[in-house]
Amino acid sequence: MLNATNQQMFRFLAVLTAASMIGMQGYTMLFNNFAVESVHLDGLQVGLTQSIREIPGFLALTAIYVLLFIREHRLAALSVILLGIGVSLTGLFPSFTGVALTTLLMSFGFHYYETVNQSLTLQYFSTHQSPLVIGKLRSLAAITSIISAAAIWCLGFFMDYSKIFLIIGGVVALAGLWAVLQDPSHPDLPVQKLRMFLKRRYWLYYALTFMSGARRQIFMVFSMFLMVKIFHFSVQEITALFIVNNLINWVINPMIGRAINAYGERTLCTVEYTGVIIVFLVYASASSKWVVACVYIIDYILFNFSVAIKTYFQKIADTEDIAPTSAVGFTINHIAAVFLPALGGYLWMIDYRIPFFMGATLGAVSLILAQFIRLPLRLSARG
Repeated sequence: MLNATNQQMFRFLAVLTAASMIGMQGYTMLFNNFAVESVHLDGLQVGLTQSIREIPGFLALTAIYVLLFIREHRLAALSVILLGIGVSLTGLFPSFTGVALTTLLMSFGFHYYETVNQSLTLQYFSTHQSPLVIGKLRSLAAITSIISAAAIWCLGFFMDYSKIFLIIGGVVALAGLWAVLQDPSHPDLPVQKLRMFLKRRYWLYYALTFMSGARRQIFMVFSMFLMVKIFHFSVQEITALFIVNNLINWVINPMIGRAINAYGERTLCTVEYTGVIIVFLVYASASSKWVVACVYIIDYILFNFSVAIKTYFQKIADTEDIAPTSAVGFTINHIAAVFLPALGGYLWMIDYRIPFFMGATLGAVSLILAQFIRLPLRLSARG
């Protein structure tokens, strides 16, 4: 059960998470078709753009220094506003340079919000509550994505990309403006360490986070580009696929939270990484667009299992380490993101299957690391 303070924070995070998802999913749904049809980017340029998008994730640790001047919940609201502005401007500059710059702006907002979102969730909710809360937030994000995908489906028939980007970004920015006026914070929480550090005790969290970030890049950049470039999915087909994905994830995300409490993080990670190996091998060998679509749905489901890494960290971490280590974790998560899309784009030009073989290898390494997950015998619940 959530108390009054937790409910206020949950409502705050729910609104911003929904807004963040509208912005990021809208951008993702439109980007590949926009890049191919309007900007005429090739595989290498798409890879470079995605690498640029991940630079703010690599710099997420700088959020700790911003928190010296701005409280966490305020930074969350301002980050969502920045995300909205970046998405709004994307369609207005149909060139490689324009897309790269607007992507960078949008990405700073998104990654700063995700960093603070994780920190606030792990601070305000206990080790038992947090998997359930994260599951509910992701379920909310999924249903929000369905609504926005349906709207994009309709708008795509009579609006060009620039107008759709503008509408999506405007909605996101308005939600951020609402959040600026809210104060869901609690003064009794332990004070966070506002400095950077690494602890040997967290080595497995760092390693799993790095591998998750690397795998995520293959999933986000090349699986969808495969569908558009090789299998010629239209924007309506991509949108329909997003709707199906999010209907499934609307149902399954709360189940993932309950599964973590029932079976533990190691079991969930083992299932995820075994599935990841199979999925990427199918991407590399598929000859049917419908096989690729089905595998993409499975891939999307498995990606949600990564919440187990966050809850594992919460269970082994000192309370005052949550904010700084969340920021460090986001940076570690994006180390590979800075170079892997560009490298994958170059390898794509040689053979489009190579990035997916890389993804299968990443899954195998992650599967081995997951077997080292061990939890303290006694866990103290917070919040």
